[in-house]
Amino acid sequence: MNYTRENSKAAALETFHGLWAAMTTPFTIDDQLDESALIKDIDILVDDLKIDGVFCTGVMGEFWALTLEERKRAVEVIVENTRGRIPVLAHTGSHSARETIELTRHAQETGADFVVVINPVYPPGSEVGLKRWFLEILDAVDIGVWLFDTNYSGVSLPLSLIDELADVENVCGIKMAHGHDRYLEVLNKVGDRMMVCEPSEADWLENMRDHNQKVYMSASTPFLIQTPARQAMLEYTTAALAKDFATAEAISREIQPIRDLTEKWLHGRWKRDRINPVPAIKYWSGLLGMSGGSVRPPLMDLSDEQKRELRGDLERVGLI
Repeated sequence: MNYTRENSKAAALETFHGLWAAMTTPFTIDDQLDESALIKDIDILVDDLKIDGVFCTGVMGEFWALTLEERKRAVEVIVENTRGRIPVLAHTGSHSARETIELTRHAQETGADFVVVINPVYPPGSEVGLKRWFLEILDAVDIGVWLFDTNYSGVSLPLSLIDELADVENVCGIKMAHGHDRYLEVLNKVGDRMMVCEPSEADWLENMRDHNQKVYMSASTPFLIQTPARQAMLEYTTAALAKDFATAEAISREIQPIRDLTEKWLHGRWKRDRINPVPAIKYWSGLLGMSGGSVRPPLMDLSDEQKRELRGDLERVGLI
């Protein structure tokens, strides 16, 4: 963190650009935090896939299944191994406002560039209650904070509350994962006061072309639909940010078969059956050279039959 609290919003505009990846959390065979695998993943993301920043210990990182000490240690390892290379956005949200403050202060002291806080998952709160929860956290920390309004949480932020929180000096952005129409609604309401991002690769080109978006923040997509030898998402992003939309659109069309697989295995499973996609993300990314590995209960790894089907799908589209 190399900015002051009152300069959080300006610092975010300077920091967030390009492709940001939401990292998974690897575990050893005896179910401990796998620090060496975490470092390997960072090297692949930075050196091979040219990622511009990472989001860690969030939904893709199974934050609910990590102890406080594991969450802290993961952030320490990631910050230490990205320092001077790419910025880090650490997820510090928890059910408890006090634990969220503890994790947020730790992330700041460790050297994370910004933090992101998911809505409290349980219990459902009123707008007044949610406002008090967020303000308790925001008043207690100096680092720039992103809101994280996602359908993975049982609580959605009312637009009127997002509007109020956008005026807090260290609220510098919101990651919106409630569908494209909701993203546009929030962008139109608060986009003049903080960054608004949508973690949808299917809408990313439109968001750059029509809504002047500069950062894809963030999902597992950059390391699922790309390999060191085939980096179409990076290529069309680079073209679109340079305003060469014809080239960007041509490249984007070429990867539609891969995009269809993300709908089948990730977003579609969540929308259809409320099945969290992290098990599929870990297996998929492992096939492409990332750490992959198992998830922790209550999530369950893919069955052998599902693994065979997913592997066959990735072979069919040429990713492996």
